[in-house]
Amino acid sequence: MTYGFQLSNTALNGICPYFTMFPLDFPLNILQRKARGGDVVLDPFCGRGTTNFAARLVGLRSLGVDSSPVATAIAASKLVMASVEEILDEARRILAEREASHIPEGEFWQWAFDPTVLDALCRFREAFLEDCTSDARIALRGIVLGALHGPKQKTFPSYFSNQCPRTYAPKPAYATRYWRERGLVPEPIDVLAVIKRRAKRYYSMSSDTTGAVRLADSRKAESLQPESPDTRFNWVITSPPYYGMRTYIPDQWLRNWFVGGPDVVNYTNCNQIVHSSPEEYSADLRRVWRNAKNVSVENAIMVIRFGGITDRRANPLDLIKSSLNDSGWRITTIKKAGTATEGKRQADSFLRKRSTPMTEYDIWTVRQ
Repeated sequence: MTYGFQLSNTALNGICPYFTMFPLDFPLNILQRKARGGDVVLDPFCGRGTTNFAARLVGLRSLGVDSSPVATAIAASKLVMASVEEILDEARRILAEREASHIPEGEFWQWAFDPTVLDALCRFREAFLEDCTSDARIALRGIVLGALHGPKQKTFPSYFSNQCPRTYAPKPAYATRYWRERGLVPEPIDVLAVIKRRAKRYYSMSSDTTGAVRLADSRKAESLQPESPDTRFNWVITSPPYYGMRTYIPDQWLRNWFVGGPDVVNYTNCNQIVHSSPEEYSADLRRVWRNAKNVSVENAIMVIRFGGITDRRANPLDLIKSSLNDSGWRITTIKKAGTATEGKRQADSFLRKRSTPMTEYDIWTVRQ
């Protein structure tokens, strides 16, 4: 197979870290070894688009679907073709031509961002909400999302915020108390310099192979319909939210604000999958698997990376097996995939009690 990117050029996958991201090696190794030219890939829980990016690396078209606007914005930024100059020109144009019509107020915002930085962020936010259809704007939005919050660097600034985790947004009361107790004040950041460095890192190469990302609920059949009516999927590679993981949007509330959400933490249930009981959770997953089956070719392969969290007393293998019953997919192989390593769990540094990763599994299935 002819690869669309050099396989060493995987930096773009890290444009915006995500607390629950799975490693690029998972979908990439599958597609490198098993896929054929012309195959089409689906991820009904695409998150930050790792499967879609892997498909692009090996020159395959893909569709990613997710119910989180943060997730789909990040995923979309990995599938566009934009040069560094195009991205910088768009950033300069927005900052020069727009005035922010609304800037959030309150103690958290005063401690989180220098006023000049927050003003620039609001200009970007409003510009993207008005129009974010060009490749340059989609790439720029992804860059700003990735730089929105993170730790202070020893050399030059890489993030726009006061000291923060980079994988999830701290809650306002805790963050404000943390900054005040340590005397940490937000610094004026050269916004364009940060964007330029990130654009050079992430958009130094391009590929003609792209894909589509859709903000939608995969439990609804129309959400997984291919872009072209004569296209069907050969591969479904995905990792659904583990049972009990219900706070994707609240944990990403700052990025959710940037893509159009409220400027406060909102715990309203906006999940794609129900977590009220193992039975309802499995039933919701089954709806997604059935929808995926209906848009896939005969003998299509679906691979699911699945695990659990320690505060839910439900066996992950029992849950995923239950969801696959009467779904149109037959389990062929179950492989242990290890655990999330401490080095990849950046958010642990801001948690009062560290969690113990559980064993994850790769479940291989074939369309019946």
